[in-house]
Amino acid sequence: MLANILVTGLMNAGVYALLAVGFSLIFGAARIINLSHTAFYMAAAFAMFYLTVTRGLNVYLAIPIALAIVAVLGTIVYKLIIDPLREHEATVLIVTLATAILFQEGLLLGFGGHYRGVPSLWAGYTTLLGVRVTYQYLLTLAVVIVASTCLWALLQHSRLGIAIRATAQDREVANLMGMDVSRVATVAMVIGVVLAGVAGVMVAPIYVLEPHMWQPPMVTILAVVVLGGLGSIKGSFIGAVILALAEVLVVFLVPQGAFLKAALALTLMLAILLIRPEGLFGVLFEGER
Repeated sequence: MLANILVTGLMNAGVYALLAVGFSLIFGAARIINLSHTAFYMAAAFAMFYLTVTRGLNVYLAIPIALAIVAVLGTIVYKLIIDPLREHEATVLIVTLATAILFQEGLLLGFGGHYRGVPSLWAGYTTLLGVRVTYQYLLTLAVVIVASTCLWALLQHSRLGIAIRATAQDREVANLMGMDVSRVATVAMVIGVVLAGVAGVMVAPIYVLEPHMWQPPMVTILAVVVLGGLGSIKGSFIGAVILALAEVLVVFLVPQGAFLKAALALTLMLAILLIRPEGLFGVLFEGER
């Protein structure tokens, strides 16, 4: 059972980490809480369905197209909806939630409420620590590692990465130093939603697709980033692993534990907010230092 918990937990942690890192990146650079974040994850999954099943496109050719669609959608949403209202935090929460619901209703109109599926990128399975694991899961974990490594290299070894980190650390000082903080925030938004898109593309062959699929992971990701610390990339990874293992543990040990996953995430989030509001690795905002 321990092997089952570890293997399943790590598989889930990979998807949670990609979503949470993108969420934290956007928060760090733009100082917004984007409640439509997992809607882009859903959009990528449905784009894969449309391109591969409806249009008959090769699965591997569909991936870059789906990610490009998500990047364009992210840019449009940020420039037209979020950026003009960025200084009004409560309003941003409302409009990003409304954007997610708009995505949901649009997909309901376009595809209906029926469950959908996408062909596997890599069929078959193997045995890992005595647990049967599909190649699709292993491929997803490999993509998570590659995407995370590329993001780390971008943030640590490029001028854009320096600009993003400087803006995340102190937006006003970055602006005074001549950085175009609005452009940096836009780029961070695009990178963040593309990471969500990568997660959506990789889980499309694993999960059932339906227009409400953005809601459960949004609750989970909020819990992950609160646990790890808002704006902390490292915290997002560690928070994803902790929460994923905790969820799997509940599912294995508690009868009907699958129904308690959302409750566990919300309980953990509330506990962290009460005990350590900045999370494990988060920092206070500039004005609170």
